[in-house]
Amino acid sequence: MTQPWIAGCGLTTFGRHEGTGLEVLAALAARAALLDAGLPPRRIGMAVFANALAARLSGSLTMGQDVLAHVGIAGCAVMNVENACTSGSTAVHIAAMAIRSGEVDAALVVGAEKMFHPALGLIDSGKTLADTLLGRVTPAGFALRASRHMARFGTTAEQLAAVSVKNRRAAASNPLAMMRGPLTMAEVLAAPLVVDPLTRLQCSPIADGAAALVLVSEALARRCGARTRLRATALTSGSYDPMAELSEWETDSRTARIAWERADAGVQDISVVECHDAFSIAEILHYEGLGLCPVGEGGRYAERLLAGDSACVPVNPSGGLLSRGHPVAATGVAQIIEVARHLQGQGASGRLGLAHCMGGDKEADTKSCTIVIVESA
Repeated sequence: MTQPWIAGCGLTTFGRHEGTGLEVLAALAARAALLDAGLPPRRIGMAVFANALAARLSGSLTMGQDVLAHVGIAGCAVMNVENACTSGSTAVHIAAMAIRSGEVDAALVVGAEKMFHPALGLIDSGKTLADTLLGRVTPAGFALRASRHMARFGTTAEQLAAVSVKNRRAAASNPLAMMRGPLTMAEVLAAPLVVDPLTRLQCSPIADGAAALVLVSEALARRCGARTRLRATALTSGSYDPMAELSEWETDSRTARIAWERADAGVQDISVVECHDAFSIAEILHYEGLGLCPVGEGGRYAERLLAGDSACVPVNPSGGLLSRGHPVAATGVAQIIEVARHLQGQGASGRLGLAHCMGGDKEADTKSCTIVIVESA
């Protein structure tokens, strides 16, 4: 069985792309990935297109085919994927399975989202006032998790804010990130409250953007000069008790166990993590769920990361969703690209990185989780 290799990457800037449609953004990323791989469009045997919102707004049932026709890909298998925030990473998982099975030796994955859309406005929770007051909307659900963690483990407001400060500092070095200006602890804590204890600067901003990957077989990887491969991918889903999930995510640890087994590795082997920090508390919970620190120690781990503790695994060196922005279906693909580039920058073979993404329904109860282990060659 061949392992999928990353032959090419393409990323647009994340932010407000007024006057630029989804198809154009997606095509830009796809062309960049093909150019990076050195492969012509006709060499792609399969394409997977991920989008969570724009397709339903446009009414198109074949948006992937529409987008890929702009880059000269037609006639091969094209799949359209929607899986909430894990749409992009789910598309990568599907393409990786096609490479491993030998079905194709080159696959293109594109994740794209147009969040600044006049027909979209604020994302409608679809809930009643009673539902909102009970916390059954996304920001309130994460605020409940933060409050529970603070009460149960002594996590402080400053530790929550440390995640935002750390990730903004990292984004300063990422020219594609949406928010790159310096951010202080005082500014995070003084920002307007969204839902107590989460301020606006602890919530990821929506964004437009696209990301693309070309995955190839080992034989083709040698010809393309690929330097990173997907050591393992894992995708799980399920329905969970929201009260039991308030202070820890079983789905993270369960998906991680599957990924570690498939990669024949463990958390001790990881040198970088990109995780789904939709809110500051989310990153803290992911530290714990992925095994970077014990349950209850996530707040202190955030402080250590902000202080530059070399004993900690770097988390979200791209700036994460909090600063890079969160164009939903592009996020999972972008995380994998960021991990691969970080590993390449380290310059040593055999290093492993982890990309984690999660998606949920309107109550923010986790329904899907992906983990991708990337290895430098």
